[in-house]
Amino acid sequence: MMATKRTESAAPALQRPPAEILHADELQRLAAADRDPRPPGWALSLKAARAFVLGDATLGITRKIVAPAAAIERMLVTLATGRGLMLVGEPGTAKSLLSELLATAVCGVSTLTIQGGASITEDQIKYSWNYALLINEGPSPRVLVPAPLYQGMRDGRIVRFEEITRAPLEVQDCLLGMLSDRVMAVPELAGEHAMLYAREGFNIIATANTRDRGVNEMSAALKRRFDFETVFPILDYERELALVQQASADLLARSGIPESVPEPVLELLVTTFRDLRANGENGRRDGGMDTLNAVMSTAEAVNVAHAVGVRAWFLEQRAGSEADLVDCIAGTVVKDDADDRAKLRRYFEQKVAKKTGAHWRAYFEARHRLP
Repeated sequence: MMATKRTESAAPALQRPPAEILHADELQRLAAADRDPRPPGWALSLKAARAFVLGDATLGITRKIVAPAAAIERMLVTLATGRGLMLVGEPGTAKSLLSELLATAVCGVSTLTIQGGASITEDQIKYSWNYALLINEGPSPRVLVPAPLYQGMRDGRIVRFEEITRAPLEVQDCLLGMLSDRVMAVPELAGEHAMLYAREGFNIIATANTRDRGVNEMSAALKRRFDFETVFPILDYERELALVQQASADLLARSGIPESVPEPVLELLVTTFRDLRANGENGRRDGGMDTLNAVMSTAEAVNVAHAVGVRAWFLEQRAGSEADLVDCIAGTVVKDDADDRAKLRRYFEQKVAKKTGAHWRAYFEARHRLP
């Protein structure tokens, strides 16, 4: 067997580069052209940060998210005033991507991230210790292992707290002092090291999805220290289709696949997701069609489109088809609720069967592939 020789200069392939790496050239262009005043500790002005998120054709800056300009401006103003920013919305509405873009625009770093969950502890947020050194030397700054919150305060960076309502209440409330007094006590250390004062530029962007409401409801005291912004699903069909097309093409290119998913297949995908997306508490759309309990978000549609392209290319070296879509969409739909399987079958019998066009007919004829 012949081994492939790897050169020393070859850069390792990153599965998912952070925004500061993925858009490094755009950040450099924006910083070079930025002549507007910047808030203390910020890498860019508010205008340049807005352009990074929403795009600027004159500087060749791409639009990275579909969101109202007024909402992005409010978010940036919130961060500039020093209040924490809370992004809430349905799963898959790109809250995490938005927090990443905002953090990158403000401080050039998006990787100081805390992932909320039932098992997270306070030392995973603030700091811990190198216990081997601690036993030998005792507590000192050299022995301290900084967690994202400590690093953000020390360096004047944005800290991202994903799915904050999934973290225990006592862990959430440890943020109170950092958001109000901008100080973290380190009682194990003495003298000047016993208190860490936040540098200019430090702030917190948190996200929470509405399906977790009531899991670990935030305290009133913590809520008062955040400004809340709701991130809504994309309402316009054409914009959602264009986003799914572009995002899936990027993912397929990174997967080494030369074929994009054909537009008629993407049309089927986006239309299906919009038809089955819940729009109320009664679980039915205006036309009487059952909606699904599964997350039928734009982000999930991008994942399905990516799976369609991967399946078609790596199994048969071709572009994705309607049958591939049926295979891939089923795994997304039925993972949350077994009843969704029956609802999806009814959707094919009641809606897809009545659609016109060759791609819709092929889609309907492949319904036997549903589990």
